[in-house]
Amino acid sequence: MLWNEDREEERGYQVPDDIVDLTFGVHCKCLPLDHAHALSTALHQALPWLAGESAAGVHLIHGAESGNGWYRPTDTADALLYLSRRTRMTLRVPKERIEAASELQGRTLDIAGHSLEVVGEPAVKKLSALSTLFARHVVMSEPDMDEAAFLEQLVAELRDLDIRVKKMLCGRAHDLRMPDGVIHTQSVMIADLDSEPAVRLQQKGIGPGRKMGCGLFLPHKGIKPVKETH
Repeated sequence: MLWNEDREEERGYQVPDDIVDLTFGVHCKCLPLDHAHALSTALHQALPWLAGESAAGVHLIHGAESGNGWYRPTDTADALLYLSRRTRMTLRVPKERIEAASELQGRTLDIAGHSLEVVGEPAVKKLSALSTLFARHVVMSEPDMDEAAFLEQLVAELRDLDIRVKKMLCGRAHDLRMPDGVIHTQSVMIADLDSEPAVRLQQKGIGPGRKMGCGLFLPHKGIKPVKETH
């Protein structure tokens, strides 16, 4: 399914800055491909306030899907993700936590035995008013849900946020391994959102696991159908 959105922001709408993405440069050769639990644990140790901050989220670290003969495996157990110098680590935080989160600068985190050095001053970025948003991981309420059931779950969770869905597409399934079991997730793209609901969805997220990279939405450039069927 292909989309394109004709505008980035509705005329006159100002994106609030009460919740922002804080992006850090990192020096790190590689990480476990499935690093959700390890990264979350390291950040909770470095930032003790993170556990009690319900509005915060931790974006997982992502590299290219392939390169130099390497392809991202479907089985993430024991697989490694090799990072480039352009790789960034991003936290979603309330603006009153920017200074506290910036204390990560210069720290070295232990991510499941791999050293990740946080370098440079973080960049502060407002959330986006783009009408197409993408989440790499949204937690399924039950394992082995089919797409219809998962879509019903998503519609209900979005309704709780007073967000009306016009277009939604489910993507790849991913399992995140935790010490007490596996979290089943699937990627989700939502399109044709108005600016205010789009920002609200990024602020609130959907489902559990925000501090392990789940339910967090990012702006995504869509593409308009070349030929519409009526």
